[in-house]
Amino acid sequence: MSNFMIILDILVVTGLCVSAILACHLEKLLSAVIALSVTGLFAAAAFLVLHAPDVAISEAAVGAALSPLIFIFALKKIKGGGDE
Repeated sequence: MSNFMIILDILVVTGLCVSAILACHLEKLLSAVIALSVTGLFAAAAFLVLHAPDVAISEAAVGAALSPLIFIFALKKIKGGGDE
């Protein structure tokens, strides 16, 4: 395994962990949903590094795009936009 791949693995796993922890600890719901979307992007990147492009595409579509859109739509329906 080359040094580049090791550094890429470390960056992807670190980004995944940081964005997941941020999604759990942010108080504003919209910010937490955005952090959750970033977590989905890092998960898709992790699947790409693991040579699973079909799973990466599915994760990017569902985890980074569809789920956050549903959450944002639900937050817009709630009065106050979820800033409570």
